[in-house]
Amino acid sequence: MGVKPIGYYRNYSNYLENQSLYSVTRTWYVYRGVKRTKISLFIRICALLAETWLFSPQKVDPVRLAVDVGCGSGQSTHVLAAHFEKVVGTDISEAQIEAAKQAASFPNVTYHVCPAEELPFEDGSVDLITAFTAAHWFDMPRFMKEVDRVLKPHGCVALSTYTTDFSMHYKDCSERLTEIFTETRDLLLKYSDEKVNLVIAEYKEVFESVPFPDKKRVTQILDKIPMSVSGVIGLFQSFSMYQAFLRSDPEAAKSLLQKTEQRFLETMGVCSNETQVEIGIRSACVLGCKGP
Repeated sequence: MGVKPIGYYRNYSNYLENQSLYSVTRTWYVYRGVKRTKISLFIRICALLAETWLFSPQKVDPVRLAVDVGCGSGQSTHVLAAHFEKVVGTDISEAQIEAAKQAASFPNVTYHVCPAEELPFEDGSVDLITAFTAAHWFDMPRFMKEVDRVLKPHGCVALSTYTTDFSMHYKDCSERLTEIFTETRDLLLKYSDEKVNLVIAEYKEVFESVPFPDKKRVTQILDKIPMSVSGVIGLFQSFSMYQAFLRSDPEAAKSLLQKTEQRFLETMGVCSNETQVEIGIRSACVLGCKGP
């Protein structure tokens, strides 16, 4: 595959450029805010993996098979294709897997419908297991048992999520915009599933459940993502807690986001919801490496 160790490059950006991550990512970057945040997080995690284990000089085996668990419609699964001979996305939702199959893909990417706790791979056959903004929904003890079973010696697991800590930036009204964002987020938190507590705790319990002694948890992954105001509203709509609110009281849920958007626009002094802002996102990642 011609993968060079991380030390070959002067910095992570140079490394990622040479591994074609940015060029592949730009294909997805123009869509909804949730895709922007997920792919940006993916780039950061790839850098962490490269630095820590996956392409380190100590790892001499080629990296052949990556599995993206809870892959949804396959945004991050596609990006893995640049680095592995074979990439498999799995999800418990048939609808999500069907959407992933319908999207533009690569010949080395396939998809399977299955629970995260029952992965269709032989013992010791997988180089990398990833889950982006999904692991908190898994049955963690059962999932980690599967991770231990299917990973090769020296194989890696990377589980990441953006946290509930967001900020919003536009000219001289960033503080007020962040306050409005936070107020809406706090209202939605009333509808969150208990599993979202893993996200609020920045994957501390997820880290503790990793069965390997060689592991780390990183919580200060910071990004500013360019996004339209309508994209920010799309980000809210992607939250599971908003979807729970929507099921409980559709009119109130829709009204909340309409009012939130209007407050954003009034604070910014603009009329168009396509006006560009920046969203500050803090993410957490758990990395683990199976021993020999």
